[in-house]
Amino acid sequence: AFRRPLLDHFKNHPMMLCSAMYFKKQRRETVIPNELPLVQEVTTTLREWASIWRDLYVGDRREMFNSVRDMIYDLIEWRSQILSGTLPQDELTELKQRVTSKIDYGNKYLDLDLVVRDKDGNILDPDSTSTVSLFRAHEAASKQIEDRIQEEKKQNVDLSRQAKFAQTPSFALFVTLKNVVCKIGEDAEVLMSLYDPVESKFISENYLVRWSSQGLVKDIDQLHNLRSVFTDLGSEDLKREKISFVCQIVRVGRMELRDNNTKKLTSGLRRPFGVAVMDVTDIITGKMDDEDKQYFIPFHSFLNNGLYSPPSLFPGLWVTLKLLPGDIHQIRKDFPHLVDRSTAVARKMGFPEIIMPGDVRNDIYVTLVQGEFDKGSKSTPKNVEVTMTVYDEDGKKLENVMFPGAGDEGILEYKSVIYYQIKQPRWFETIKVAIPIEDVNRSHLRFTFRHRSSQESKDKSEKIFALSFVKLMRYDGTTLRDGEHDLIVYKAEAKKLEDSSLYLNLPATKVELEEKGLSTTGKGTHNLGNCTISKDSFQIATLVCSTKLTQNVDLLGLLKWRSNTSLLQQNLRQLMKVEGGEVVKFLQDTLDALFNIMMENSDSDTFDTLVFDSLVFIIGLIADRKFQHFHPVLETYIRKHFSATLAYTKLTKVLKNYVENAEKLTEQLLKAMKALEYIFKFIVRSRVLFNQ
Repeated sequence: AFRRPLLDHFKNHPMMLCSAMYFKKQRRETVIPNELPLVQEVTTTLREWASIWRDLYVGDRREMFNSVRDMIYDLIEWRSQILSGTLPQDELTELKQRVTSKIDYGNKYLDLDLVVRDKDGNILDPDSTSTVSLFRAHEAASKQIEDRIQEEKKQNVDLSRQAKFAQTPSFALFVTLKNVVCKIGEDAEVLMSLYDPVESKFISENYLVRWSSQGLVKDIDQLHNLRSVFTDLGSEDLKREKISFVCQIVRVGRMELRDNNTKKLTSGLRRPFGVAVMDVTDIITGKMDDEDKQYFIPFHSFLNNGLYSPPSLFPGLWVTLKLLPGDIHQIRKDFPHLVDRSTAVARKMGFPEIIMPGDVRNDIYVTLVQGEFDKGSKSTPKNVEVTMTVYDEDGKKLENVMFPGAGDEGILEYKSVIYYQIKQPRWFETIKVAIPIEDVNRSHLRFTFRHRSSQESKDKSEKIFALSFVKLMRYDGTTLRDGEHDLIVYKAEAKKLEDSSLYLNLPATKVELEEKGLSTTGKGTHNLGNCTISKDSFQIATLVCSTKLTQNVDLLGLLKWRSNTSLLQQNLRQLMKVEGGEVVKFLQDTLDALFNIMMENSDSDTFDTLVFDSLVFIIGLIADRKFQHFHPVLETYIRKHFSATLAYTKLTKVLKNYVENAEKLTEQLLKAMKALEYIFKFIVRSRVLFNQ
């Protein structure tokens, strides 16, 4: 029964089914078939393979059995095409080459004898071909087939990897720093991150390793354990044209390395030293995967004019890179030998494609972009150092809320890199600010500017010469907008600049200043207290990655509905106008708010229809192809986080009303029917919880 389909096929196309001429002479018979020699070869090959194919099935060698089956079906199809006689000559020639290639590949795969051919695919006659020519043809054919087998194996591995990564919308890049081969002579910071060179922006936060002047990691416990995983990457990152792995070296010490130590020089200054860049696009997209391979990335040294020199022969760093499927929780579970609790986690500067319930995040990324500072009474431009701190409205400094990189502890204040005598420094340094949710509305970022001198005696006399600040919460309760902010640089006496009560009521940005109808030039007016607006300029950029803080006023109105219940109906209507990407970021909190509204008004049906429509709107969003990967998020919420025990009565009541008044409420009913699966999941779960 197993072999019948194949044998039935040969019954219709046996070699003997041909016009034959018989010559009888001295009891000998010669058969001259009408078929092409290649068709005969295919028939003979198929008969030989069929026997082996059966043995593979009996021996339960399933993978090899499937491969041989596919090859047999291909040859049967191609044999039929050749016999049809309808193919043009060029297509027939191409098909012949394909057939001979498949036969040779299959024979090699099944460990059978190799057929030696000429360039047109015809079998070489050993009686009319020299031994040397046969040997060379055999050698060339063997190499060609072996190359093809290796190529197919690679393709199968790639397909397997693609299938593995297709099962998860999230993946990560695992990086191990093996060594930094660079004679710095002072302590240094090694900052590693992912960068998009096409969009000219960093994708991830930094992974920070502090390197000692002795050429070893500063924390000796981290020796041979310098590992980081860059998480939250997704399908959008796979579509990027290019992704680079960037390593920046910041020297921590004197202003100039060439200065000798006989003078009393200022120490602890952060100075740019070099940068190393590697294209990791093929690794991110899965085209290259070798966990054991070590990559050497050469350094470009920083020059005082803001440029980088070409790499020399030796300085650089050694790393290993590997792509891992899943989010950080899945990776720790599947790859415990690579990623454990001690492995630094560098998150994406942005949200992953799926935000699971319980994944609470409240990160604000602040980038020091650039500034322009007048040299004042000095003969050369200042060596400007920016100090960033976080304060509350009472002037209290918040501790351990700033993180210069993954793998490092929270710090009290962040000091920028110093560029030597450059009027317009461009820093592009990013710091993560992670403030407790309850403190964000009372907090602001403060930036102070100070000239740093090479000699310690002069440096001690230098005071803060200017200040900028920005509040993290806007007047309407939403967080600071993403993007660049042109901050006002205020000048005053150093002691006054340290008093937050003197500047907190002043406009922080040039946009705010213009909104108040004030000019950015000249001295301050009576509205600016004791501070004067400087002609200096300073820009920062911010990016909020929070599952608790929104930049959308309408969504905020719903999430904080208890603060003004008179606006509740308006807030529910406005929710259905909010952009889908913003809603799914706060999916759990939004659903919690909707069901809390329903439950806390259990005696009234005032908000039931609006809550039902809002729920249908959210389910409709997730049904959209753009957000379809949020299906497991909604399932998880219903199963683990949903707790409204009486929601089933209200949801059922509204749905029943829509059905009974279908002619009047056609549009509402149609939307509800599209969301019916999840509406009933909420109803069933609510009823089960009620029974329990």
